[in-house]
Amino acid sequence: MSIRDSFRDSQHDALNDRSRGRRIFRRRVLLAALIAVIVFSVLIWRAAFLQVDRHAHFSELAEKNRIRTLVIPPERGRIFDDDGRVVAGNTATFQAQITPEDATDLKHELVILQEVLGLDDDTLHDLRERIRFGRSFDPALVKSDLTRYEMAKLAQLQPWLPGVDIVSSLKRTYPYGHLFAHVVGYVGRINVADLKRINPDLYQGTQYIGKSGIERQYEDVLHGTPGHKEVEVDALGRVVKVLKITPAVPGQDIHLSLDVPLQGIAAAALGSYSGALVAEDPRTGAIKAMVSRPSFDPNLFVDGISRKNYQALLNDPERPLYDRAVTATYPPGSTIKPVMGLAGLQYGLVDPNKKFFAGPYFQIPGDKHHYRDWKKWGHGWVNLDQAITQSCDVYFYDLAYRMGIDRLHEFLTGFGLGEKTGIDLPSESTGLVPSRAWKRKTKGQVWYPGETVIAGIGQGYMLTTVLQLAQTVSILAESGKRQRPWLVKSHELTEPPIKLKNPVFWQDVRHGMLDVVNSAHGTARRIAAPYLIAGKTGTAQVFTVAQNAEYHAKDLAKKLHDHAVFIGFAPYGDPKIAVAVLAEHGGSGSGTTAPMARRVMDYYLGYQPSKTVKPEFVQHGD
Repeated sequence: MSIRDSFRDSQHDALNDRSRGRRIFRRRVLLAALIAVIVFSVLIWRAAFLQVDRHAHFSELAEKNRIRTLVIPPERGRIFDDDGRVVAGNTATFQAQITPEDATDLKHELVILQEVLGLDDDTLHDLRERIRFGRSFDPALVKSDLTRYEMAKLAQLQPWLPGVDIVSSLKRTYPYGHLFAHVVGYVGRINVADLKRINPDLYQGTQYIGKSGIERQYEDVLHGTPGHKEVEVDALGRVVKVLKITPAVPGQDIHLSLDVPLQGIAAAALGSYSGALVAEDPRTGAIKAMVSRPSFDPNLFVDGISRKNYQALLNDPERPLYDRAVTATYPPGSTIKPVMGLAGLQYGLVDPNKKFFAGPYFQIPGDKHHYRDWKKWGHGWVNLDQAITQSCDVYFYDLAYRMGIDRLHEFLTGFGLGEKTGIDLPSESTGLVPSRAWKRKTKGQVWYPGETVIAGIGQGYMLTTVLQLAQTVSILAESGKRQRPWLVKSHELTEPPIKLKNPVFWQDVRHGMLDVVNSAHGTARRIAAPYLIAGKTGTAQVFTVAQNAEYHAKDLAKKLHDHAVFIGFAPYGDPKIAVAVLAEHGGSGSGTTAPMARRVMDYYLGYQPSKTVKPEFVQHGD
């Protein structure tokens, strides 16, 4: 091949290469353009989708990032005594709370809170349980009563604690501490059990709920209704503007029938004894004092009592958490004798003027067992009045035996014993007036005549509360008129009266109670006052003395001493106050509890303690 031909061939190959390169370039440009068109089309479609189809959704999310709805917890209603003194109030405090749905890493945030606020493991466990069973958008209380240091520390850590807020709140306080602990009760943190029974909408933002006493009984009245506040927040969640407020509706205030000074007198009268005292206005049923001793500080429970303090209360042998006024039950002892006398009159078993020989003991016909009187040699010949005055056991042994347990049960339950009084408290016990049917059902045994005999003096299976005894003496004071006992008057509380065959029967029994205090032979004659008191002493046995043994209190441990009981009302002619008091292991009703009742009556009726004045006796029937 010539040089010319070779040059011509190389030029042709170069032209072919350039043509091929242009074709490849055009294809690449077209491919790139196609990809760009596809990508641009997708972006346009996505933008259109987000801005048109999803506009409402993302607008709502954006608005939520800008506007938040905060709960305004209601102020809890206060509780006052009869004279307007605050016995349960509210005080301002700062607390830390966490809203689970706003937390980024809830588990980690709780660890930080435990370290910063010094929460113990039990408190942290309780907080986790409340969060677990609560709603994610409801704030949960972490700690109240924050110190300035704690608030500063939380503010410093705010970027790492989303969902944690420091809010001002009102904390429940009990200014009289121990004095009203059992009757007023206390509030505590809402726990898992509470969450399962309450309406969560009504408790939004609320950290406390009534746990006992009046606080629990009137929870729906005291609680109130939460409100809401719409606020504008910045990127860090800080409130910059309040947009709308729906105010909370505060709970209603409650006024009790109790009187603070009288409550203090009653508590002081009980002194170091465990027991209870209830003072009632027999005309209206208003409870003027209700004390259970020993007591406790309800302020310990508001923010959750520590395990150490709670165990100390639980392990205390005196059981300070136990309400001895309405929950505890005791044998009424001889305080039941006036009611037994009424039953005997009603059933025609007793002639008030007929004498009965009361020797040192009573025997059931055909039975060798001796049911002994408290007086070693007996009381001799006594009528009903004298039997009540001297608290003659043998007289009422005989009456109970002739009456039988069926009629005894019928009359005493009709009198209100063995049943709840209906007072506005959540923990009232029923007590017990035994019967054949009750023993057969609960013990699978028959009833024995000897059990009827001891029931006649308030022993054996018979049990009452101190409140029931106060109600009993109120009915006696009013000759059968009955008012349901109450602490907060909200409705008609008059009960059907007890009607007897002859209204004179009331006076027959009431006069015997008058002589208990004002007769030279009365068991409570040492409390005779410038005004006339009618009453009845009693002792409730803690254990049974063997048939041939004698009871010597000085030889027994205190826990084996009899309980001392007294019921009474005054003034005799126009009763304004009825009192029932029981001192555990107090021994003598006449020496221990009767003077306690006298102190309460003195204050309530406006008398100052002074030298006892012997009053003129009111004649039988006047």
